[in-house]
Amino acid sequence: MNNKLSGWDDTIAAISTAAGIGAIAVIRVSGSKAFEIVNSLFPSKDISSLPSHTLHVGILQLEQTVIDEVVVALFKGPKSFTGEDTIEISCHGSSFVQQQVLNACIQKGARLARAGEFTQRAFLNGKMDLTQAEAVADIIASNTKASQKNALHNMRGGFSNELKQMREQLIQFAALIELELDFATEDVEFADRTKFYKLIEELNTATNKLLQSFQLGNVIKNGVSVAIIGKPNAGKSTLLNALLNEERAIVSDIAGTTRDTIEETMNINGVLFRLIDTAGIREHSTDVIENLGIEKSLQKMKSADVVLYIFDVLSTTASELQNQVNIFTTESIQYILVGNKADEDNYNNFTGIENIQFISAKQQRGIAGLKEALFKKVVHSSIESENTIITNARHHSVLQQVRQCLHDIKTGLDNGLPGDLLALDIRRCLYFLGEITGEISNEDKLDYIFSKFCIGK
Repeated sequence: MNNKLSGWDDTIAAISTAAGIGAIAVIRVSGSKAFEIVNSLFPSKDISSLPSHTLHVGILQLEQTVIDEVVVALFKGPKSFTGEDTIEISCHGSSFVQQQVLNACIQKGARLARAGEFTQRAFLNGKMDLTQAEAVADIIASNTKASQKNALHNMRGGFSNELKQMREQLIQFAALIELELDFATEDVEFADRTKFYKLIEELNTATNKLLQSFQLGNVIKNGVSVAIIGKPNAGKSTLLNALLNEERAIVSDIAGTTRDTIEETMNINGVLFRLIDTAGIREHSTDVIENLGIEKSLQKMKSADVVLYIFDVLSTTASELQNQVNIFTTESIQYILVGNKADEDNYNNFTGIENIQFISAKQQRGIAGLKEALFKKVVHSSIESENTIITNARHHSVLQQVRQCLHDIKTGLDNGLPGDLLALDIRRCLYFLGEITGEISNEDKLDYIFSKFCIGK
């Protein structure tokens, strides 16, 4: 990949630290004139003659106006993040000072960077492939250990290496089959069909494994929505407080206390769970506001990834609970039954009904076991391994195309398809593998992908 696209030969600048006031802020400048621009603002030293990967303290000023005392970090291309000459200016974190530094760089010839443009240049200059570039955005957005670990794995090339191996193996056989076309009149086979068939099976297994990981990847990246559902006074708000270990929801003996949904987040083993405490569900209420809350609760129940159905073990019969289970099953709703106010004497009242966690929300008994059950409900495999987990919808969509191509190749082998037709399916498969890593791409698609990055990255 190269940067011979329109608009990629100028120098860009942007504030790379988060918006707001802080101790320091970083303004990044990258491009062929980066050193020239910053040198004109930095009278303390002639940075054009200084070695790469060094830090220098001095005054930054525009004409005769001193802006700030700063630290400039020098990175000469190609040994920089973008592959171009890059300078990072660390100034004091005043929003006004940050803007003054940025404006000075622009006045001297830089332009304001577009969202994700620094990372896009790194991609175009061959510093990383597209999956690694997308992982940069993922690691910035990560909010749990699991999402950070997976993004770091991909940023270091974990996913890229798997795709590279798949592509290289396929290219080797593609070359042999293409060679056969040059000797078509002699009826020879350079590509061993038995070995090729075995390779397609291996590639198909690897592709399916990646596709199957997407469900877990979605959990890691976006978290899990959990609706706490139950009748009035079953203990929903008390359970929410117990799970969060804080008094977040108002608890009362008055039925219908919770009128609207309350949402909070909880981290279990590196996965984010979004807990939604809903209004108690009962069939008849004369309170208009409460009825609106009940309607909203039903909507949350249907849209949630998992439902925690809490019931009072002292006032709920096994047949009532089974009816609720039947509703969940019919609606294809993932659920965990939570028997509240429980002790060992009433566990047996619900024998035969599975997927029940008995707790006492008020006394915080059984909460650890409930958290473990909730985690296992959505995380069916280990997230501590070094296996690649797909979290990007674009990757998942293109991998589905790869799987279809592999299926077409296998069908062609089964039917004794001639080499020229096999070659077409192989080329399609190679195209889609290359599309994931960015080896095959177009400018509009790249602009769309990188536009979702933050400015300054």
